[in-house]
Amino acid sequence: MSMNQKNGKNYNQNNRTGNNSSLYPMQMGINTPGNKNNKQRRVEKRKVNPMGDRRVVDYLDGKALSRYTNDLGKILPKRITGVNALQQREIAKAIKYARHLALIPFVAQDLA
Repeated sequence: MSMNQKNGKNYNQNNRTGNNSSLYPMQMGINTPGNKNNKQRRVEKRKVNPMGDRRVVDYLDGKALSRYTNDLGKILPKRITGVNALQQREIAKAIKYARHLALIPFVAQDLA
């Protein structure tokens, strides 16, 4: 009996013929619960643009501009607000201009 044969089967031929019983599930490409390939990417809904197609932002409207800032006074990114890139730049300019005119505060007031 040769060294490559055991119980009438050749080890090299066993793996070539498709009989993968000796392989682990991760080696066979099966998506098991622990396999990273099984995880699906989360599909997020696109946010509705709150400004619509308007391109001009009014810097005198403090309530509308406060919608695009958080509690600390930071400007929210467009992935949170849902506006497009051009509108985001216009909003940032309007907020900064309104801050200089003292229409909206630079930072939030202390809660204490």
